[in-house]
Amino acid sequence: MAESRPVLDIVAPFLNEAPSALAFAELLAALEAAVAERFGMDVHKILVDDGSRDDGAKRFSQVLTGSWEIVRLSRNFGKEVAVLAGLDQSRGDMVLIMDADLQHSMDISLKLIAELVEHPDIDVVYAQNDRREASWRRSQLARLFYSLINSSQRFDIPENAGDFRVMRGAVARALTSLRDKRRFNKGLFAWAGFRQKALPYSPENRASGTSKWSRLNLIAFSLEGFTSFSVIPLRLISLSGLLAAFAGAVYGAKVFFEVIFYGIAVPGYPSLLVAVVLLGGLNLTLLGLIGEYVWVTLSESKDRPVYIVRDVVRSDVAPDRLAPGAREA
Repeated sequence: MAESRPVLDIVAPFLNEAPSALAFAELLAALEAAVAERFGMDVHKILVDDGSRDDGAKRFSQVLTGSWEIVRLSRNFGKEVAVLAGLDQSRGDMVLIMDADLQHSMDISLKLIAELVEHPDIDVVYAQNDRREASWRRSQLARLFYSLINSSQRFDIPENAGDFRVMRGAVARALTSLRDKRRFNKGLFAWAGFRQKALPYSPENRASGTSKWSRLNLIAFSLEGFTSFSVIPLRLISLSGLLAAFAGAVYGAKVFFEVIFYGIAVPGYPSLLVAVVLLGGLNLTLLGLIGEYVWVTLSESKDRPVYIVRDVVRSDVAPDRLAPGAREA
């Protein structure tokens, strides 16, 4: 009896990617052939439709070849959750996560796989964006973000490392046990640990359309990371409160000595207004920040399913399986 070959699962979430379906299917077909030739592995493709409003799932089902399945979620749950849905469906010996917009190239994918195959002591190889085209301001803000979120942690979230990575099957199964409702994958990947290695890369240009990540979405995503993995914002606000209290005490002592020794009249309305605005602003900021943490706690305590599967479309050669942690509508 012939021994079965190891399987590489490719997990690719997508949202409104109908225009790039053919190009991405061709990339997957070429990647499958290269993986079979170089590493002797079979490939199973798992695409996750994150509530697309176009006919992307239909287009992919028409152009994909080999073994594949398309998990259609009941609505848009966000890319972080869509990645989890794909990992839930995975049963391969290795799992490669990549985007369907063609920014993650075949060459880098093969390099990631090669690093994992050639180094049995490594569990995860992730692509690290070198951000050559990013502006100086954006680079500095990113560096500040990672410096803050990694302070006082037992683990470090790698800078500029996204979902583009390959991992061993055991790692993928371990990650599916993390059922956070409000997900920050960068932090979850780092929190899970395992032996990881970085591979620098430059993303390719998008095949079509524009990025789904607006500036406001990036800010919200960063806040998600802080509320999920760091207490630093609360400590910074607490420190600001202490500094404000100290400044108030110093100013009060100054006013007291001026009145007692120099007879200088105490300034009334301006100083009162400054104190009210400063302390009121700090209080409102602290309340808003605490509200964010409370909302995260409330979301987790409701214990709703992380996502709901509308249906799963499979090729004739795809295994018939449904993730144990998923709920099908």
